[in-house]
Order: sequence, then structure tokens, then C-alpha cells
Amino acid sequence: MTTQGAAGLRAGLIGLGSMGRHHARVLAGLEGVDFVGVVDPMGDKNGWAQGAPVLAEVDQLIELGVDYAVIACPTALHEEVGLKLAGAGVGALIEKPVADSVEGARKLVEAFESRGLVAGVGHIERCNPALRSLRQRLEAGELGDVYQVVTRRQGPFPHRIADVGVVKDLATHDIDLTGWVTGQRYTSIAARTVSKSGRPHEDMVSAVGQLSDGTMVNHLVNWLSPMKERFTSVTGERGCFIADTLTADLTFYSNAALATEWEALQAFRGVAEGDMIRYAIPKREPLLVEHELFRDAVLGKSEDICTLREGMRTVEVAAAVLRSAAEGVTVSLSDGGSPSEGVTS
Repeated sequence: MTTQGAAGLRAGLIGLGSMGRHHARVLAGLEGVDFVGVVDPMGDKNGWAQGAPVLAEVDQLIELGVDYAVIACPTALHEEVGLKLAGAGVGALIEKPVADSVEGARKLVEAFESRGLVAGVGHIERCNPALRSLRQRLEAGELGDVYQVVTRRQGPFPHRIADVGVVKDLATHDIDLTGWVTGQRYTSIAARTVSKSGRPHEDMVSAVGQLSDGTMVNHLVNWLSPMKERFTSVTGERGCFIADTLTADLTFYSNAALATEWEALQAFRGVAEGDMIRYAIPKREPLLVEHELFRDAVLGKSEDICTLREGMRTVEVAAAVLRSAAEGVTVSLSDGGSPSEGVTS
């Protein structure tokens, strides 16, 4: 349903919870976009709608005439809401994960792609300044061959999450960013999970994987730590990049170009320590960048978004993580990202 006129794109929001309120704030001030309405059956009890009309049903938003909508409702509803928007010819920016099942993700991909609609997934780490700079530097070959990617994403339990565990809620960030910054796909994954909070879902996961170029991957994710950590390191031929996505800082630790003459240190340190560089990076709000990129994609000016198909692959890897933990096996993934039948114990 294309309604774009002189005022620009018409956009709506579905879900006015802890993430939806931030989408509302950004949409209300986004250049070239008219924020026309919010859908939330609970209403706007917190005053987060930024003056936009609050509706009870998705059909009511569609009737207002929108070019795209942001889906920020619970993950379990993504498939139903997304299919309704696609059926009405409305594009969508869907919060991650794109769906709560691989099958649901596939249905969404087919629904939007078959109609030629622009749709994406809100894997917001792709818009973090530190990770965008890291990806550019890896693409430029500054690290040489990449050996290993390590991520740690830890913090206290978020009471807003009730429908999924830590793998689908948090680990999907690290799965997506790892594939995105390296340009590679997962070929295998082995994982262990625990549940200590008394909920039906896992709240800690440790995973080891391999990417298509042989790069080793390690993920540690939990809701059981009293401190918050968002850490990504990429180690390679020429040193190591470390990104702190809480502060949007990127640091490079280089391998020394000069040999160490002190014999005791040579034996102890292995590779020689070189220079440390902390890059000065422009730090724009990732959610604003995400909305700008999606707006431009709807307008046909850019393709720098996480597509539904990429979001589906992340859900496939997350499913492999849960399968590995449940069955105690290493799960192989096909070239397309789907867990294959072949597993090893």
C-alpha cells in the first residue's frame, strides 16, 4: 500500500512496550517520515506514543494507509502480524528475532519477497558505531586472516522478557553480528545451556562454532550476571580488535613489528605485544541509524539493512544452538544456514 506524498513516507508502530517506546521516539522525529499511528491493545498508559493515535488492531493501522510499520510486539506475534502487513502490501521493520521459529521466519521471508516488499530485521548491533567501524576495517584487510571471534553478552535478568530464553533474545545479537562483520556463515555449532532462574527457558548459554572460512567462534551469553557486558573481539593475523558496544569503543591491539630482545618475555608472551590504538569514532544513536537506513531502503536509496532472509539464517543458527544443547551434539549447518541431519556427538 503505497501512500507516499509530499509529506514523505507514512509509518506506523505495532507494540508500545520497552522497545516500542524507543521506536516511537525515533519515528516521531525521523526526517522524511510521518508517524501516523501506534497499535497496542493495552493503550498508551505511559504516554510513549509521542502524540500519535493509539489503535487496538493492526487492521486499523493498515486502514490509515502506511508505507511500512515497525513490529515491536512480543516475538511470538511477529509471524501473525508480519503476514497481515505483507498481505496488505505494507513493508515492515521487524524487531529481532524475526520470528520465534524457523518455519515462522520462512513464511515471513516468502510473504514479503513474493510481493516485492521491503522488509528487514532490527538487529541493531549492525548500527553500533564500533561494529560498523570494525566491519569496514575487516573488509579493508587491516587484520589479515581472521582466526577467531569471541563475544560475551551478560547482564541481569530483564523482567520484560517472558516468551523466549536467552538464546533467542540475546544470543541472536551475537550470531547476527558475527556473520555480518566477517561476511561468513556458520557451518557448525555446539552449545550447553542452563536454567537457574526458575523459568521454563534457558538463561545461560555457552557455544563454540565454526564459520565457512574456518574461523572459530565462541559465544557466552547469560541473564545471570550482576554486571552488564557487551564484548566482541576478533583475533587475526595482525592482531586483535576489541569492540565494547555499550560504550561504542573500538580498540586495536597489534602484533609487534619488532622482535622482543628480552628472552624471558619472548618465552612467556608468545606473540609480541605491539601498539594499542583506540579509534575516535563518531557515535550516533544506533536506533536512529537503523531507522534512517530502513527509511532509505523503502525509498530505494540504500540496501544497507538486515534482510528477512539474513534474519531467518540467524533464527536457524539459534535453533541449532538449542538443538545442540538439548541433544548434547555438535550440529552441522548446510550452506543455507539450516541445521542438517548430520550431527556428531
